[in-house]
Amino acid sequence: MFYLIIVTILWAFSFSLIGEYLMGLDKYFLVFIRIVLAAALFIPFTRFRDIPRTLQFKLLLIGSVQLGVMYLLLYHSYNFLSVPEILLFTIFTPFYVTLIYDILAKQFRFLYIISAAIAVLGAFIIRYDNVSNEFLTGFLLVQAANICFAAGQSAYKYMAEKEHRFKQEEIFGYFYFGALIVTSLAFLAFGDFEKISPSPLEWFILLWLGLAASGIGYFLWNKGATMVDAGILGIMNNALIPAGLIVNIVIWSKVENYITLTIGTAIMLFSLWLHAKLIKKDKSTCQDKTY
Repeated sequence: MFYLIIVTILWAFSFSLIGEYLMGLDKYFLVFIRIVLAAALFIPFTRFRDIPRTLQFKLLLIGSVQLGVMYLLLYHSYNFLSVPEILLFTIFTPFYVTLIYDILAKQFRFLYIISAAIAVLGAFIIRYDNVSNEFLTGFLLVQAANICFAAGQSAYKYMAEKEHRFKQEEIFGYFYFGALIVTSLAFLAFGDFEKISPSPLEWFILLWLGLAASGIGYFLWNKGATMVDAGILGIMNNALIPAGLIVNIVIWSKVENYITLTIGTAIMLFSLWLHAKLIKKDKSTCQDKTY
């Protein structure tokens, strides 16, 4: 879980940096540059020989969905929602993570749904008020992005649990190559080439987002996803909400309801504790039934 916590802190700055500094640039260009930088970072570590075609294809597909399509949807949601609203509407991600992973694993564990639901409740309490009236389009975009993000990390976790022949850093470059295919085609087809001249500050932010948040961040997040159960993974998806809001409040002085932020965060922490207890009890029950 250490990797997931580190990436949560890393990603907490991304939402505000995008919303505060990059909205004047073309969205397809922003996504394309982030993926180019992330892919370039992993080229030296990528193993290009003796990697099965099926494994390459799986990673390309996972990356194209989890990172490529997800980013395209998420960046467009900034046209309709504020940063806090985007963070709020990610509260359903734990459900998607848990359900998709259980579908892949051909199992269903109700205890995971309970702990994830409590985490969703905590995240909702944080921003239950002050949601704009014209939010449906943005809401649907964020939900589609959430599903892509959840499907990708769940599929990667399931694949990694079955595949142990290669180190993750040797094959993770294919993840970015898949995202690069999607984002480059989208940029060439729909990009506004009159809005692709970043200022020095915007280039600095893009470098940070591409190399640190996307490059290092997604590798550590997906690696961390393989080291925890699906319930913990789902809950950690929602830990980004209070972290992102705190950054938005402290650095950019955004006015929020501190009481609901505190209560919601406490409920999310409780869900994490409860999940650990429930899963421990579930494992003990399974052992008792073994003869």
